[in-house]
Amino acid sequence: MTTGLISDRRFLQHQPGRARPESPARLRATLAYLEGLPWIDSLKRLPGKGISADWLERVHSRDYITRAQDACLNGEEFLDSMDVGICAASFEVAGLAAGSLLRLADEVLAGNIDNGFMLARPPGHHAERSQALGFCLFNHVAVLARYLQRQHALDKLLILDWDVHHGNGTQHAFEEDPSVLYISLHQYPFYPGTGAWSETGRGRGRGATLNCPMPAGSTDEDYEQAFMDKILPKIDQFSPEFVIISAGFDAHRADPLGQVCLSTDFYGWMSLRMMEIAEKHCQGRIVSALEGGYNLHLLPLCVAEHLRILSGN
Repeated sequence: MTTGLISDRRFLQHQPGRARPESPARLRATLAYLEGLPWIDSLKRLPGKGISADWLERVHSRDYITRAQDACLNGEEFLDSMDVGICAASFEVAGLAAGSLLRLADEVLAGNIDNGFMLARPPGHHAERSQALGFCLFNHVAVLARYLQRQHALDKLLILDWDVHHGNGTQHAFEEDPSVLYISLHQYPFYPGTGAWSETGRGRGRGATLNCPMPAGSTDEDYEQAFMDKILPKIDQFSPEFVIISAGFDAHRADPLGQVCLSTDFYGWMSLRMMEIAEKHCQGRIVSALEGGYNLHLLPLCVAEHLRILSGN
């Protein structure tokens, strides 16, 4: 089993401002911890890769892309809302994250790695077609889904989002598309206010969105029941050709931004279930991207648990 890891240090150049929970310290702490693991050298390190505007435009409007670039180059402090702090490098770094996830998928489909994880920032799942939101500039997993369909002729894609916050941008990108199954477990009611059970898609895409809103205080057992009763049967029925995970680790019981009570070990449990799904339906093809996770002591442990399962260590 060969797992690819993209952890380009250029991701540290995105500076959203002081006293922000989404900061370069998240990656520094995680990388420092990973380097001390005895099995870290079994992973295949891959450099980051930029992205062309053409692929971003599969998900985001051209006007938004131009506006985001201009805001960064002009030295503005925020993009669209106060929760999206930016600096001169932010546009390039967000594009690097999106392009790096495409590289990871390319490596999987070429047979060079079995699966992969992108340790990048800023996160992406809140970014809408024409709006930055929730620390996010570009929706990396949504761009990857469109890339896999058009560049690699894959048809049926699964996006599982286990961040504590609902991935509004990802849901909206595919809610009318039956070829992408979007599944989210998230605290509800909570930021950004979307993700109710009743949100199941629209038009031809009705039924291809599965939201599992979880109340504050939900535990490993509550999430496991959601997997067994709702999520795994839905995925088996859909039978995806590729699995994408929006891997936020802020549903951990010690995370400062949520009130869900997952353990570190449970991230391994969810990772293993997705490995089984990928083996069953799509030759093990699975990639994941870091979304949230803001406890600098626990985030590295959760990422390590996810990587341990992916790599078979």
